[in-house]
Amino acid sequence: MNEPIIPIFYACDDAFVKFTVVSMYSMIQNASKDYKYIVHILHTEISDKMKDVVGRLANDNFEIRFVDVTSYLHSISEKLPLRDYYSKTTYYRLFIAEMFPQYTKALYLDSDTVILGDVSKLYLTDIKDAYLGACHEQVMVQTREFGTYVEKVVGVSRYNFFNAGLMLINCEQFRLHFVLDKFIDYLHYYNFVVTQDEDYLNLICKDHVYWLDQRWNTETFGEIPYPVGQAQMIHYIMTNKPWHYDDCLFGDQFWRYAEQTEVYDEVLAVKQAYSEEDKRRDEVSGENLVKLAVSEAEREDNFLNRINRDKRDKDRVEILHKIEQYERDGRFDEDVENDPPGRVLMPDDIEYIRRTKAEKLKTKLAFKMAHKFVDELIEDKKLIIKEIKGIENFKELPCGAVITCNHFNAYDSFAIQLAYEAADQPNRSFWRVIREGNYTSFPGFYGFLMRHCNTLPLSSNVDTMKKFFKAIDELIRGGDYVLFYPEQSMWWNYRKPKPLKRGAYLCAARSAAPVLPCFITMKDSDVMGEDGFYIQEYTIHISPPIYPEQGLSRREQADKMMLRNYELWKEIYETEYHIPLSYTTSDENMAQLEGFVPAE
Repeated sequence: MNEPIIPIFYACDDAFVKFTVVSMYSMIQNASKDYKYIVHILHTEISDKMKDVVGRLANDNFEIRFVDVTSYLHSISEKLPLRDYYSKTTYYRLFIAEMFPQYTKALYLDSDTVILGDVSKLYLTDIKDAYLGACHEQVMVQTREFGTYVEKVVGVSRYNFFNAGLMLINCEQFRLHFVLDKFIDYLHYYNFVVTQDEDYLNLICKDHVYWLDQRWNTETFGEIPYPVGQAQMIHYIMTNKPWHYDDCLFGDQFWRYAEQTEVYDEVLAVKQAYSEEDKRRDEVSGENLVKLAVSEAEREDNFLNRINRDKRDKDRVEILHKIEQYERDGRFDEDVENDPPGRVLMPDDIEYIRRTKAEKLKTKLAFKMAHKFVDELIEDKKLIIKEIKGIENFKELPCGAVITCNHFNAYDSFAIQLAYEAADQPNRSFWRVIREGNYTSFPGFYGFLMRHCNTLPLSSNVDTMKKFFKAIDELIRGGDYVLFYPEQSMWWNYRKPKPLKRGAYLCAARSAAPVLPCFITMKDSDVMGEDGFYIQEYTIHISPPIYPEQGLSRREQADKMMLRNYELWKEIYETEYHIPLSYTTSDENMAQLEGFVPAE
């Protein structure tokens, strides 16, 4: 028998434990015999009779333990608000990591399930440093009212909301990041009433979920994109219970296992006793839950609105509202934050690269100051770079290049600077294109950096721009790298790729140089910023370079590189965030944007 021991948890009461028996039996039948499993049943009161029934499922591979959580609830009762729902069995899963410090990882399963796959394979999934592994909640994805609810109340995308009926819990991360304490804090702050503990879990674990294959949580709801034969677990969610309805989706799978257990007659009796009045009550309950989701989303004092009002910087909240409005209007190339008022940069105001000795000394000083500044940002966790993916694409560039990046923060160019340094190409310099006002009018320390850290300011003056383009050609042909922001706007913490503008790609075509597309993805860190928002943790994705296609005009080369760049960013976005890329503006608006690639 191989290690490790696999800990599995259920939570139930005496009324529901008979369904736990069916779930456990199906799991035992399909689990690998190469491992030892310890099944913990969390409860406050289960009869000795039912304990005996459950206990008889044990075998050489499966040990079963009953864990009464009453004493644990008493031990933390002073922390808990006076609400009766905290003692519901579904909330017990939040206690697993703290109650069982010997475990680094644990598998939690709801009782209204049948397990068709080998749970050892699921348990051995490497979920890295995610708080948990789970599957997407199809009710939120496929029902407009519930999807709107989680986005407007919980603050989680409908596409990134997980179902908590199957969780591969990273106990170390739960303890390290105080998930239980955060849950208790939120219990005091707000009462989620739609999916309750699932809402809290999604709020706390946002951006820290490892997405498991959906087949491990096949919900009996909506459209299922694969045959039932591929399902690893079937989850009879909401009122879709086979012990209530003859036509329950995949109910035959439940009865196939139920009839082999000691509880079969008892479960069958439940079904036979389920009346038309009970079924009508289910229907009304479902309708009321939809109404509740709609009303919560419309409440002025719902959770997200309250957080925005009570804990978050009003200016930042206004910026987010402005971003939402600009996206609806299709104004993707407009900044949402005002640059300092600036003057026009005239040709005599700047020598882009042919600098005097004094200017070179200022540049050297500026870089020293900038690096000290960035080091302090990293030390203070105001700039968090988790990973650089594709650094080999940077290292292997045979020539100068245009680097592109999405623009969402004043510090994102520092992230690309660090990627350049990680590529370790000392004979090639790194330059960045900036806005005119940032160069001519930015005050103080930041203004000094803007003017002297290898910056290439744009200008509203035609003659100055001629000097700009000449400098770009010379730098790239000399083997240097030039960072452009082809979205031409900065939207704070905006995660989607915006449609691109052609300028950067024309520069690459003019210099017969490749474009190196970089896209930075974000997730909430555990560090709260002074503005009441979590500091974002960055992953830098560096795609393979895109080369100009020979035999085309410069305009055609630029367009092909631009469209390919957008496609790569879109692919990264959808892969990393598990969200289909879509925009709130109209299709007509999108069709008019030059860098937009229509969905297939």
